[in-house]
Amino acid sequence: MSEENKTLSAEEQQAILEKYDPESATRKLTGIVAWIVFFGLLAFSIFQLYTAIVSVFTAQIQRSVHLGFALSLIFLLFPMTKSKKRTGRWQVSPLDIVLSLLSIAVGAYWPLFMGDIAMRVGILTSTDFAIGLIAILLVLEATRRAVGLPITIIAVIFMLYGLFGQYMPGFLQHGGLSLERLVQTMFFTTEGILGTPLGVSATFIFLFLLFGSFLIQTGVGQYFNDLSAAIAGKRVGGPAKVAIFSSALQGTISGSSVANVVTSGSFTIPMMKKLGYKKEFAGAVEAAASTGGQLMPPIMGAAAFLMVEFIGNGITYWDIAKAAAIPAVLYFTGVWIMTHFEAKRLGLRGLKDEEMPNRKEVAKKIYLLLPIVAIVVLLMSGVPVMHAALYSILIAIAAGMFNKDTRMGPKAIVLALVDGARSALSVAAATAAAGIIVGIVTKTGLGLTLANGLIDLAGGAIIPTLFLTMIAALILGMGSPTTANYVITSTIAAPAIIFLGYPDLSAHLFVFYFGIIADITPPVALAAIAAAGVSGGEPIRTGVQSAKLAIAAFIIPYIFVLQPQMLLIDTTLPEIAWVVFTAVSGMIAIGAGMIGFWMRKLHWIERLLAIGAGLLLIYPEGVSDTIGLIIFGGLFAVQVFYKKDKDQSIAGQA
Repeated sequence: MSEENKTLSAEEQQAILEKYDPESATRKLTGIVAWIVFFGLLAFSIFQLYTAIVSVFTAQIQRSVHLGFALSLIFLLFPMTKSKKRTGRWQVSPLDIVLSLLSIAVGAYWPLFMGDIAMRVGILTSTDFAIGLIAILLVLEATRRAVGLPITIIAVIFMLYGLFGQYMPGFLQHGGLSLERLVQTMFFTTEGILGTPLGVSATFIFLFLLFGSFLIQTGVGQYFNDLSAAIAGKRVGGPAKVAIFSSALQGTISGSSVANVVTSGSFTIPMMKKLGYKKEFAGAVEAAASTGGQLMPPIMGAAAFLMVEFIGNGITYWDIAKAAAIPAVLYFTGVWIMTHFEAKRLGLRGLKDEEMPNRKEVAKKIYLLLPIVAIVVLLMSGVPVMHAALYSILIAIAAGMFNKDTRMGPKAIVLALVDGARSALSVAAATAAAGIIVGIVTKTGLGLTLANGLIDLAGGAIIPTLFLTMIAALILGMGSPTTANYVITSTIAAPAIIFLGYPDLSAHLFVFYFGIIADITPPVALAAIAAAGVSGGEPIRTGVQSAKLAIAAFIIPYIFVLQPQMLLIDTTLPEIAWVVFTAVSGMIAIGAGMIGFWMRKLHWIERLLAIGAGLLLIYPEGVSDTIGLIIFGGLFAVQVFYKKDKDQSIAGQA
């Protein structure tokens, strides 16, 4: 294998992660500080397991302790800037030690003084005010370090809006909040930092991140790659299809598009390049597929658990997972179709026998999928989410016992607990910052204001409203991790769709999709840029190619708002079958038109007709479906006719 197409080493993967993913840019600690952080992370996991097994504390105590753990460890692990990674005695600066100690004080304040705080009924003492203000500043700085600038800037802008709303123009104007009232809302109610987002992080999300950590210890990540290669490797353009399968599976254990790109892409991108795909296309396939992993049930980048809390109305986790299943499958079908046509256009082969994993060995390790199957079955059976996560962790440990290579001893279990807590740090910071945004929206009524503004701007029509909401979600989602991404977009953008009378679930999934697709939408496109870092391609071209491959994600959300049957809302089996049939047919037509190849190279007129037919088929309406099917059938017949004619000519020449 050439130097250019070699698989990346663990060190190279880490370097790319640190460059493009703030969550991975941690200090390499040694000595006493490393042990303090190690035992701190272990204690964090033990606390979360204790509350899950025995009983969750009151909301304020559970969330503030969770926050205290996360903030104190972030300041020890994450440097102030990337260039401040110290070595030697002062790996962690004195300032960071002070910030870590302040974080412990903030986390302990509610457990120590809850009775006194409750007795004061919203009246803040000078100590309360100081602690609350420090908590806000610590959350903002920790979020900047562990998550990145975009969400931090958004949180600051919202706080300034809360403080100076009386000076805002037009419909954005409100009475303004005093600094004392802002601090009270942010830290002494469950509407701000200690709100629902952090509450979900402190219960459901942490346990599922822990579950993912235990799966990784069993070697399930590499198994996903081998299983995907065994299933799709021999097909036309095999490595690209391996990337799609692998990334969809990796999405069940990864809450980050960028991390998904680097871990699975270090394996799939060199294979695609070696086969003949261009650098940008290889990176784009991995970026589009990895981003789609955040949309795939059962985990959905942990956003599904937030949806349960935010939508309410008796909706369950299983309702959300079922609703998200068909759109997610259609998304990956769209990416699969596009890569298939590109492979056919370039005449690319599948993997050779010597490049394939041993299928017998892959089949022997099928037991590694037991924990994922178990968690789906448990959730379908109505087992509480926290218990389902706990049982699945135990099943992951048991599944690993089947083989000495995957068996987890005490050391591996401790490492899984530590790694799980480490992966939860950025989520805790992001959800705390998202709580600031939600708190301001609640106190100022900004959600209603923006929803009315969007609807007025769109003239009250649904399609323009959806388009403007899509733009808002793409902008708000740029550079934000999955959980914070969903909180922000659902709080600010989703109400406009709901006010027009469409189901809450459709609205929330709509903004969730576009918030996630921001990861491959230029100019930010973090997942695409990370993929370019692996492939050696040009970042912007990789981003454009990624968005092109993920065209389904720009269309499917419109379908499930206009046609909620796709989300299994008030529908029958024949209706579902028809919606899926027309949507898949539409994706085939659009894919052929975008790539310029079907069974043969397409003329530009055929490409336009194919894209038009696809859009008509995807739009959920009887007349458009009929016209689309007629055009689709005509194009298909022409393709078959010319392919037969070409085959006969080749046979005659032979």
